[in-house]
Amino acid sequence: MSRYHSVRLDHELCMGCTNCIKKCPTEAIRVRDGKAQIADNRCIDCGECLKACPHHAKSASMDSLEDMADYDYTVALAAPSLYAQFGPPANRFMVLSALQNLGFDDVYEVAIGADIVTENTIRLLRQTGKKVPRPLISSACPVVVRLIQMRFPGLIDNLVPFDSPMEVTAELARADAILKTGLKSDRIGVFFISPCPAKRTATYFPIGRLRSQVDKVLSFAEVYPLILAKLDKLSPAMVEETRKRELAKADGIRWAYTGGESMSLNLDKYLAVDGIHNVISILEEIENERLRDIDFIEPNSCIGGCIGGPLTVSNRFSAKSRQRVYVREANKLAFEEPASFHNLNKLQLEEWDVPLEPNKALNLAENISDALVKYDQMEQVAKKLPGLDCGACGAPTCASLAEDIVRGLATETDCIFKLKDRIRAVAAEMIELENEMSRHAPLPSDNGSEDAP
Repeated sequence: MSRYHSVRLDHELCMGCTNCIKKCPTEAIRVRDGKAQIADNRCIDCGECLKACPHHAKSASMDSLEDMADYDYTVALAAPSLYAQFGPPANRFMVLSALQNLGFDDVYEVAIGADIVTENTIRLLRQTGKKVPRPLISSACPVVVRLIQMRFPGLIDNLVPFDSPMEVTAELARADAILKTGLKSDRIGVFFISPCPAKRTATYFPIGRLRSQVDKVLSFAEVYPLILAKLDKLSPAMVEETRKRELAKADGIRWAYTGGESMSLNLDKYLAVDGIHNVISILEEIENERLRDIDFIEPNSCIGGCIGGPLTVSNRFSAKSRQRVYVREANKLAFEEPASFHNLNKLQLEEWDVPLEPNKALNLAENISDALVKYDQMEQVAKKLPGLDCGACGAPTCASLAEDIVRGLATETDCIFKLKDRIRAVAAEMIELENEMSRHAPLPSDNGSEDAP
C-alpha cells in the first residue's frame, strides 16, 4: 500500500550522485537508471536526505498560509523550537503575537501540551499497580516511532502511550475554538508550525489515533521571514494581549532541545540521544538488554533535538543558546507571576486507542521459514560481493545489494566490480574462441606451387 510522505523527490533535479543513499537510516533509497528512488514503505520522513542532497532534489511538501481561506476560524500552534529562531530584542510574547498577526484568529503554545505530557509520563513512571516497561521511550518524535515500528518492533510496548504535545495542544485549541465561536469542528483550521516534515506525515497517518486534530502543517522556513517582518510592527497593546493568556511553563519550552523532556521529568536514570544514527545505536542497546539501569530514553531524530530540524532557519548552536534564555525568562516569570501559567497539569491523558503495529517492510518473506531461506541466500550472495560498500551499484551497502538481488530487484552485475569481472571473463572467452577457431581453420592453398597446371 502506498503511503503519503512529506519528503519528496524531484527527478529533474536528481543527478544520481548517491549522497542520499548513505544517509538514509532505513535504506529506503536506491539509485536506478541514474536517478534516486524512494521506497515509500521504508521512508520514515526523517529528512536526512534533505540535508544530504547537494542538488536540492529532495524537498519537504508542506501546507501553505493560503490554506487559511478554507476555514472560518484558524488557530496557529507554535512549536517550542519556534522561539529559538528569533533572538533579542524578540521575546516569547512578541513571537506569538507576530505569528497570530499573520492572519490567525488565535495562537497556542505547543509547550502547554509538552507540560501535560510531562506530568502524565511522570505518573506513568510512578505507577505501581501496572508494570511499566523499562526503559520507557519517549514517543514525541514521530520519526523515532516509525523507526521502532520498522526496525525494532519488539520495543513498541516501551513507547510512552500518549499523544504528542502537538496533538494534545491541537485538541485543547480546537475545543476552545468551538466553545468561543460555536462553529462546527470542520470549520476550524488548526495549523501547526513545524521544524520537520515528519509532523505533516503524522497528521495523515496519526500515531495511536484514527484522526489527527491538526489540519495543516506549515514549515518554519515559510513563516520565519513573515514573523520577522511583523516583529517590528507590533504595538505594545498586541504584545500585552498575548502576555495575558495562559502560558506554558519552562519545562514545556525546554522540550525544544535534546535533554529538555528528560530534565522536565526530574529523573536521575535517563538518557537523551540525538541524531537518527545515534538513536539506532541506543535502540540496539535496549533490544540487547544492555540498558536495564535506565528508566527513560529521550530519542531525537535530529541532532540538537527539534531546534536542529531540517526545516529550521537558525543554526542549532545559536538556537539552543536562545532557547535557554526563553527557559530562564519563563522561570523568572513563574516566580514573579505564577498565576500567568496554565493549570492543566492534572489533565489525565488517555492512552492510545489504536495499537501500534510493526511495519514489515524489512521482512524478507511473510512466514519465518521462507524468510530464513532468503536470509541464507542473501548471506551467500553477500559473500561473493567485494564488501567495499562503495554505493556505485545504487545501493548503500553490499549487504543491501545482496538483499535487492534476493528480492529480485537487482542483479549481481549491478556491482561494478562484478561487472568488470564478467566483462573480463567474456573477453577471455572470446579470445579463447577466436584462438580455437584459428587452430581448426583450413590452411590456404598455395597457388604459386610448381605442381600447378
